[in-house]
Amino acid sequence: MKITETSLPGVLLLSPTIYRDARGVFCETFNQRILSEAGLPSVWVQDNYSLSKKNVLRGIHYQITEAQGKLVRVTQGAVFDVAVDLRRSSPTFGKSVAVELNAENGNMLWIPPGFGHAFLALEDQTGFAYKVTDYYSPRGERTILWSDAEIGIDWPVNPAQVIVSDKDRAGRLLKDADVFA
Repeated sequence: MKITETSLPGVLLLSPTIYRDARGVFCETFNQRILSEAGLPSVWVQDNYSLSKKNVLRGIHYQITEAQGKLVRVTQGAVFDVAVDLRRSSPTFGKSVAVELNAENGNMLWIPPGFGHAFLALEDQTGFAYKVTDYYSPRGERTILWSDAEIGIDWPVNPAQVIVSDKDRAGRLLKDADVFA
C-alpha cells in the first residue's frame, strides 16, 4: 500500500496494490500493521456505510466532542471526497483538500480528528464505507454549509443539481461554527 501526504498535513491518501486478472480483482482494504506504521490509529470502534445516487452531497460533517478520525473508501461508483481543516490553531485552518475516490482505483482517505468531511456522489449507486475512531455522538455533531465561500470548495457539479439533506442545507458558515482549538 502506498501512503501519500496531501496538502493538508495529517490527511493521507492510501493507495492499495490492486491485483487484477480474468477472475476479477483483489486488494487489501485494511492492514493494521501498515496503518500503524503510517501513524493511523490502532483502535476503530465503528464501521459505517451509505449508498447515494448521483449528485448527493453529504457534509461538511464533524463532531466537536468525541471527535472522529475517518478512514473512507468507495465500494462502488465514485465520489469527490473533501477534508476541511477545522483546527483554529492550524496554519491550514479553513483550507480543504479534495480527491476522487472510486471503486476502480480503490484509494482511501484518512481524515484525522479536527477535520470536517464531505463527499459528492459522482455516479448513481455509489457505495461509501468508512471506519471511525469514536462513536457517533448526536450532541457533538456539527455541520458546516457545503457551499461556504470562505472554504471555497470547487465542487464538480452545478449547485442547482446538488441533492442535500435538510440538516446539510442548514449547515453553519465556518465563521459562525464551533471549531477545534
